[in-house]
Amino acid sequence: MSPRSPRRGIRRIALAAAPLLIGALALPLGAAAAHGVDPGLPGSDLFVNPYSTTLEAGQGLVGQARYDAQLLGSVPSAEWFTSGTPSEVQEAADQYVDAAASVGAMPVLVAYNLPFRDCAQYSAGGAANTAAYEAWIDGLVAGIGGRAATVILEPDGLGIIPHYTSFEGAVEWCKPAELDPATAASDRFAQLNYAVDALGESASTSVYLDGVHSGWLNVGDITDRLIKAGVERADGFFLNASNYQFTTNLTHYGTWISSCITAVTELDKSPGECANQYWNGGPSTGWTGTALTNYAEWSSGAAEIDRNTLGIEERYASLLNGAEPTTGFVIDTSRNGRGPWSAPAGVYSDAEDWCNPPGRGLGAQPTTDTGNPLVDAHLWIKVPGESDGKCYRGTGGPLDPERGMEDPAAGVWFTEQARELIELAVPPLAAQDCHVVWSAKGAGKAFAATVTVESPTPQWTLGFTWRDDQRVTKAVHGTATQNGSVVSVTSSDSSFVLTAKGGPSEPWLFLVNGKPCTSD
Repeated sequence: MSPRSPRRGIRRIALAAAPLLIGALALPLGAAAAHGVDPGLPGSDLFVNPYSTTLEAGQGLVGQARYDAQLLGSVPSAEWFTSGTPSEVQEAADQYVDAAASVGAMPVLVAYNLPFRDCAQYSAGGAANTAAYEAWIDGLVAGIGGRAATVILEPDGLGIIPHYTSFEGAVEWCKPAELDPATAASDRFAQLNYAVDALGESASTSVYLDGVHSGWLNVGDITDRLIKAGVERADGFFLNASNYQFTTNLTHYGTWISSCITAVTELDKSPGECANQYWNGGPSTGWTGTALTNYAEWSSGAAEIDRNTLGIEERYASLLNGAEPTTGFVIDTSRNGRGPWSAPAGVYSDAEDWCNPPGRGLGAQPTTDTGNPLVDAHLWIKVPGESDGKCYRGTGGPLDPERGMEDPAAGVWFTEQARELIELAVPPLAAQDCHVVWSAKGAGKAFAATVTVESPTPQWTLGFTWRDDQRVTKAVHGTATQNGSVVSVTSSDSSFVLTAKGGPSEPWLFLVNGKPCTSD
């Protein structure tokens, strides 16, 4: 298969035009502005799943905890596909991508099912072997079905490789006894190459490989792994999945990786020649998120420049000799508003600074308008509010000693952390200023719902999405329209009565004038 265009990326996908429904989820920004409608959150061309795991968690909560889940569920976040048979993942992906396509939005899918993912740690699981994984990927491809989609391919898939030795001779710590040390690493690269090619068969699917983050692997090491995994045939790589590094630092790190890819694949350089964040004049891991400039003072008029003290940007300019980096990347900004956690010195034998660290906040909200030609998007890849796992920090547990409580298992809703992320968000995430009360009567084939809306504006438009095949038949004290499963009701009264065919299930997410509301 010939290499794919390295700059097609998530922003290069042309989304199908969606009918303008005021209050509809994923209302395109341009269309909303043209009609005088506040589209709400940035990145509205990214799909908001109105029945996400976040909103599902909110169904079992009350009060502020419920409202927090509803607020986080109103922001575009990735949908994780982590298990199931090929037919099951095909069906699940088909439903998810179809829902996004119906409103002209871009769905972001996380494929997370590699054999021995996470080296059987907190997020253990995955396909049984290479054949099973390839069959599962084929199911995912069939579910996407050639429609617009962005796939985040296997978080930690290149950061944690079983029985791997880097090109620098560093031996990977992950050594599962069940795998053959002679073939485990090459199997991992074969699995990822297969997935890149299978998913990339459709010109409408963007695929990004694991690029770890700026506090982990050095630039040359991750570049070497990305090339072995097929990044030249993918759309790029992703950074910071489920982590907390500052966006500014990640942008520099990703640019260096992209530059190193160019140097290796186009200029016949070796990954070892690429400057990195640990040695070649770059900052240490204690970055603050401020704009980075030169990292060492040097004289351009000197007869000979000391390459060990030359700043990273200058080193890459010299290495590339006019060539430009072209491989794009996306950054997970779901929890990095306040950067990484610095554990108290000498307290824990293993601080697990990546595992539910305290005092963190949401980062930049998802958008494809990053202002940087190499950064295809800021995404919420990790679902904020879902736990990283049970963190013991080197103790015997079961409590997380930093929090004084037992953390939920990986992927389970973490009420206390969700509140923390919202309270400490950088930039702030505005709280809901509207409220909806839904009271439905009826069963079987028809029902009537009395809906009360507390809105800051005298005239408002309520938007929501049905889960099943309900159809609006009449609205009293309001004007209702329905397109597919998306409904909008415009009114200047405080309540209206909606009659509909189908079961009386209550929607999980309500928007008023394009902004999220609380509901009990």
